[in-house]
Amino acid sequence: MTDAATPKKRAKPKAKVQKVPTEAQAPARQVIGKDCVVAFHYSLCEVNAAGELSGWLEKSASRDPLLYLHGHANVIAGLEEALEGKTEGDKISITLGPEQAYGPRRPNSVQRIPIKHLHLRPDQKQLKAGEIVAIQTHNGIRNALVVKAGRFNVDVDTNHPYAGRTLHYEIEIVGVRPATPEEIEHRHAHGHGGHHH
Repeated sequence: MTDAATPKKRAKPKAKVQKVPTEAQAPARQVIGKDCVVAFHYSLCEVNAAGELSGWLEKSASRDPLLYLHGHANVIAGLEEALEGKTEGDKISITLGPEQAYGPRRPNSVQRIPIKHLHLRPDQKQLKAGEIVAIQTHNGIRNALVVKAGRFNVDVDTNHPYAGRTLHYEIEIVGVRPATPEEIEHRHAHGHGGHHH
């Protein structure tokens, strides 16, 4: 018998093996601290006097995550304090009283303002009591609650709409990175979900 009749053995293909980093080898995740830009999703509801949660007032899941520059008072104090030391992927639940959130309600905060000083959205043609509007002030744009709407003027409550309320947040941190020198200089985060110039 000749060698020609014997089938030749083919070399087995070598499998490519990738090393998967172990926990000890994986790069350390950025910890939230001063001058970090944090991206997070949140859901917000109110806690009533009996300690029960209302329905959700706000949810960010269907939008870009919110970005803020940590350590520069870009979010309410209680929330910033709760996020300190956390990392990407962490989820937290936190309940904040008015003093940690938007402060107590200030009495005598209803003012009559000409409608021309409002920054209205395109869908805000006819203002109604209970709507939130943006007002141009000496300190920039501020949200207020419509108490009564007229043809040329509107009565608004200049307390923050959530002032005096106990709020419950569900937070998911989706990104943490060092801030750029420009972000630190401007004292806010840039990019989707942050401040735009």
